[in-house]
Amino acid sequence: MGESKAITFMWLIDAGEETHVLSMEFNDMFSVKGKTVVVTGGSRGIGEMISAGFLSAGAKVFISSRKIDACEQAVERLKAYGEDVMAIPSDLSNMDGIKHLATELAKHTDKVDVLVNNAGAAWGAPVDEFPEIGWDKVMDINVKGVFFMTQKLLPMLRKAGTAETPASVINIGSIDGLRTPAMLTPSYSASKAAVHHLTRVLSAHLIGDHITVNAIAPGPFPTYMLSTGVGFGGKTEGDDVDWDAIGKNNPAGRVGQPTDAAGLSIFLASKAGSYVVGQTIALDGGVVSANGSI
Repeated sequence: MGESKAITFMWLIDAGEETHVLSMEFNDMFSVKGKTVVVTGGSRGIGEMISAGFLSAGAKVFISSRKIDACEQAVERLKAYGEDVMAIPSDLSNMDGIKHLATELAKHTDKVDVLVNNAGAAWGAPVDEFPEIGWDKVMDINVKGVFFMTQKLLPMLRKAGTAETPASVINIGSIDGLRTPAMLTPSYSASKAAVHHLTRVLSAHLIGDHITVNAIAPGPFPTYMLSTGVGFGGKTEGDDVDWDAIGKNNPAGRVGQPTDAAGLSIFLASKAGSYVVGQTIALDGGVVSANGSI
């Protein structure tokens, strides 16, 4: 970014003028090179997009999801963006799976610079017919999993964080936790609202340990989860998949792109985002601000 520059502040002290020079380095402000990143739910969708972005930026990435085959296939795809990627398959809907991921991760690293809590699930059904399993499954993965995954990795996050370069926890919420969605998914919406507030609570308690906690609330992205909701049957590409039609309902005129998800995550994990604490940032092309629904 060129030569570093200095900013000079001048103010009066006891009616005598003094000059104070604060030298600020703007080089590598967005760098995450060499950071160790853990992305849960990293085998597809937004988790895979974020993983690819961190790899492209020179980070070391560990991904996790429930299915072994899905993890292995994702690693092969992600190697196009960087070779330093590894999968640790784990079911994060229960404590055994959460502990398994933490234990296996400790065999490869003693610190984690960035934890992206992205693993999640959704369930749609009419209110009168909504099943208990549709409530418990979603809450276990989306809320309980976020809290206890963060808890189990706290020693590694604390070891990585400093006052100047804090470790970062990034929780993936949803705009459905910020507004009432068109699709009836009560446990999903409630779980994401819980994630947003959990983010604020954790941030207040962990910033003193040099760990920032923030949330990203994505809007429409070309993912399996949205595909099932808009009638594409889980497919994210093909002749019968029309993301342009979905994007037309968005104020931005499109659905999200991998660079959108990766860019905001990298910002929050870099020096540039180190003073952002406890925030939930809508990444939605303007849906929430325009009061739209998709």
